[in-house]
Amino acid sequence: MSKIRKEITKYMSDESEWNKKLIAEFRVNGGKVGGHFEGKTLLLLHTLGAKSGQGRVTPTAYVRDGERFVIIASNSGAESHPAWYHNLISKSVATIEVGADQFNVYPSIAQEPERTHLYDKMVEMMPIFEKYRRETTREIPVILLTPVK
Repeated sequence: MSKIRKEITKYMSDESEWNKKLIAEFRVNGGKVGGHFEGKTLLLLHTLGAKSGQGRVTPTAYVRDGERFVIIASNSGAESHPAWYHNLISKSVATIEVGADQFNVYPSIAQEPERTHLYDKMVEMMPIFEKYRRETTREIPVILLTPVK
């Protein structure tokens, strides 16, 4: 195995372990967590793998826009979208956990000028998103999650 492949595998393993701990903390504390998410809004996004069909759960920050939940596919400023983004847009309905509640949502991609307005709203809550925006040449998708009624 190449050195780069080993580093990628270790990173993915570390990220997976970090996510597992964050998800457990989220569920034990009714959606509240510590660390750099302390005092921030966090949800658990449930998707199915676009190719594998396997269930995935991803913690992600969100802001509200009326009844909608807004999440950002920043991938920490990387040049590619996060895997969950591809899984999410491949389906017409997803599930989220917010606090102790779990419900279905319709995902859609925000278009300009709403996209920039909502991205800026996320930056107000978590300034690190401004760094992500500056560090990539891609347009970072802003996803609207509208609860199914």
